[in-house]
Amino acid sequence: MRIWSLHPRHLDAKGLVACWRETLLAQAVLAGRTKGYQHHPQLTRFRAAADPLASVGAYLSGVADEATARGYRFDRSRIDHDAEGSASMLVTQGQLDYEWEHLMAKLTQRSPADAERWRDAVPQPHPLFRVVPGPIEPWERA
Repeated sequence: MRIWSLHPRHLDAKGLVACWRETLLAQAVLAGRTKGYQHHPQLTRFRAAADPLASVGAYLSGVADEATARGYRFDRSRIDHDAEGSASMLVTQGQLDYEWEHLMAKLTQRSPADAERWRDAVPQPHPLFRVVPGPIEPWERA
């Protein structure tokens, strides 16, 4: 499971769909609808939020917005708490940088045109996140 701190615009088509599916799974875990992935490290930051379901809902809304901008139809009715714009979380610059390198390696393999397009870009965070100084997050399995 990879719930990117990066803005969904940086993801290729496969990455965007995978992010949507994996975050829907995270939402199900947080809502207590599934027993799997209970201890997945990617859920740590959402569990630490004041309202985990609102935060994951805001995250899903950001992914759905990007899908809509690309002409895809992600089913927003699957978002339990569509709290777009009402939630905010922190992410460290080190985490964003780590994920950028990870994404560029993935794109180089499966979507070279996207890798080239983003080669000189400054990575932006998902709209849910506000970037603060710091190293890779402690929950990350680097």
